[in-house]
Amino acid sequence: MGTLPLAGITVISLEQAVAAPFATRQLADLGARVIKVERDTGDFARGYDTKVHGMASYFVWLNRSKESIVLDLKSEEGMAVLRRLVSTADVLVQNLAPGAIERLGLGPDEALALNPRLIHASISGYGRGGSYEKKKAYDLLVQCEAGLLSVTGTPEAPAKVGVSIADVSAGMYTYSGILTSLLQRAVTGRGDVLEISMLEALGEWMAQPYFYAQYGGSPPARSGAQHASIAPYGPFGAADGTVFFGIQNEREWAKFCTDVLQQPDLAQDAGFAGNSLRVDNRSALHNAINAVLGGLPTAEVLSRLDAAGIANAQLRDMHEFADHPQLAERNRWRDVDSPVGPLRSLLPPVTSRESDVRMDPVPEIGEHTEKILAELGLGASGLVPVRKTE
Repeated sequence: MGTLPLAGITVISLEQAVAAPFATRQLADLGARVIKVERDTGDFARGYDTKVHGMASYFVWLNRSKESIVLDLKSEEGMAVLRRLVSTADVLVQNLAPGAIERLGLGPDEALALNPRLIHASISGYGRGGSYEKKKAYDLLVQCEAGLLSVTGTPEAPAKVGVSIADVSAGMYTYSGILTSLLQRAVTGRGDVLEISMLEALGEWMAQPYFYAQYGGSPPARSGAQHASIAPYGPFGAADGTVFFGIQNEREWAKFCTDVLQQPDLAQDAGFAGNSLRVDNRSALHNAINAVLGGLPTAEVLSRLDAAGIANAQLRDMHEFADHPQLAERNRWRDVDSPVGPLRSLLPPVTSRESDVRMDPVPEIGEHTEKILAELGLGASGLVPVRKTE
């Protein structure tokens, strides 16, 4: 492996849960040294579940290639160590409760006074200022506040997205914002202060339905797995499973009727002449499609769709995704070490001709405390700034 893009960059992270760890893990993937500051009980995401041989799936996903140091930030000794770390770091990332970083004396102004080249990145639920500043923000709640549940689900009931999408969006903007600030610092020599709110990050991803509703007069309808404004587009049952496909234009509609359904007369049906009429007559349309596809095996339906040049997908569960032939053929899996042994993990999605990525172990709580203290010249002093669990 050659030099990684962020080799030599040090990140101190006062992080918990998903948003900040997602941002810093991607920095670690690119070679940054990420020092994760934990309390004696650890990031509480360590306890979200025990599905990965006793470890939490969330923690395994978000924390490879990091170093864990346990500090008691209520003690003078612990804060002295943290200030030492921040004083020479390139980046500080935090998603503590609102106001907590200021109470520690490492708010943006204080931290940059200590280290003018520092990039200080804060993630919160709703941002500084405003009546929501101190309101607790969990992923599902932000999905509600950003309007996501108004367009996700069925006409009868809303549904949340099945992954932590508000956290992920905030983590992605934190990651890209830090990369931008590193480029900027290379020119100016100065650090930066970044603020990212989950509401605004997810709000950016909600821009299309916002424009649709704001200027179209009515919001997009909740349509389950169907497309709200295109038909046919969504799931259809085969004899032994479910396939998804979408028709984008009249040429594809005619091809679908002739080659997939093998009913060329259906393409001439006046009730389905154009996408708008197919949407209006969706129930009759689906009945006609299901009458044919329901008697065919999934493999045959997918084969016919592929031959007709119509976009399609097989509905897979997570085990089927883990066995996806495309990922295997592209050699996208690697083993990552952890306290419970090697764990099969996906490579990061961006590939580069010039550099590789790092996929080092998932750390135990405080695994690197002594090493980091020794680097600071504190190992021989007997100073152990760790608050013992009462």
